[in-house]
Amino acid sequence: MTWSAPFAHTPVQGTVWVPGSKSATARALVLSALAEGEGIIRGGLAARDTSLMIAALRGLGASIDDTDPARWVVSPIDASSRRDASPSRLIDCGLAGTVMRFVPPIAALGKATVSFFGDEAASARPQGPLLKGLRQLGAHIDGDPLPFNVTGPIFAQEATIDSSGSSQFVSGLLLSAPRFPQGLRLTHQGAPIPSLPHIDMTQAGLEARGIRVRHEANTWEVDHGPIAALDEVIEPDLTTAGVFFAAALVTGGSVTVSGWPLTSTQPGVRVPEILSLLGGSFTLDDKGLTAVGDGILHGVDVDLHDVSELTPIIVALSALADSPSRIRGVGHIRGHETNRLAALAQGITALGGDCRECDDGLAVYPRPLNPGIFPTYADHRLAHAGALLGLVTQGICLDDVTCTAKTMPTFPRVWEGLIS
Repeated sequence: MTWSAPFAHTPVQGTVWVPGSKSATARALVLSALAEGEGIIRGGLAARDTSLMIAALRGLGASIDDTDPARWVVSPIDASSRRDASPSRLIDCGLAGTVMRFVPPIAALGKATVSFFGDEAASARPQGPLLKGLRQLGAHIDGDPLPFNVTGPIFAQEATIDSSGSSQFVSGLLLSAPRFPQGLRLTHQGAPIPSLPHIDMTQAGLEARGIRVRHEANTWEVDHGPIAALDEVIEPDLTTAGVFFAAALVTGGSVTVSGWPLTSTQPGVRVPEILSLLGGSFTLDDKGLTAVGDGILHGVDVDLHDVSELTPIIVALSALADSPSRIRGVGHIRGHETNRLAALAQGITALGGDCRECDDGLAVYPRPLNPGIFPTYADHRLAHAGALLGLVTQGICLDDVTCTAKTMPTFPRVWEGLIS
């Protein structure tokens, strides 16, 4: 069913609570499942991707009590279930990159064959470099991309992969590396890795649990050793917060996101810096981070290589700006939930705008937009972009808003609440 994007007749005003970071929640779940004792995760994101991650880890032997949404208790995968042969298992990845890239290395720790499958669109997401790395480490892999089977155990120490398609290939191997018999020496060989802050997040999570990660240039080394259990609090998803700040910019309003951290390893911590280039201003106080706009947006020439998840909302804002924009360094997002570059170019152009694909990104030439359907391709970030366009263009509808449940199940209600 289509969803009519609310049109803002007046500047939006309000305070928004954004749920926990999907990226941080996924890492906390994996590390807790591999730890030496019971762990606590507070403020974890309850959404489809994390539900799939929880189901996958349970399938591999972890016990996860999420009956209290504010406090999850994780009992790790028993060492014997990783070491001993057991019946084959089936893991549903959905469209979640974290599941299809973080869980196979865990599956390779044991002798059982574990089968991975996902949504129809999941087979288009790059997976090969991770599976190549697991093969080099001794695992047997049947298939590539989804569906595929993984059979351990791992016995080697060194792997070389091309992670230019996704930083998750590196993160997936590093997260399980302390459980590899000899640890891991991982080398990236290829074009620059996108979204490097996500690897920093992985490294910080390991180090918080007593695991030293040695990183030099394109090589990471992790020793075999125990992963300490933690009582961990998950930060708000700073990238998801960006769409609410953007609403203030396009309508000349003011939006506060509560709980904004002073420091963070999330790439979304750069949201204020980047949105300021388009015309927003930001203040941080005890209530949270507040964005204020005047309704006038300026074109930008910006490289989003390390913060590519922001591309859809930056492109949407650029389509409403007073001058052209060039978004660079994001060619790799053709392999995200959908081909985001093609989807944005086609969706905005179909509404009367002018958005053109380039080798490494998009060029946007603002034009008045018309009513119409904005396709989301089951991609939450594209839905955010369409919702933004609808704030200032009456008659824009999303073909699917339920996909926003990937990072914020309450998004439609919260968004409508800002406008009403």
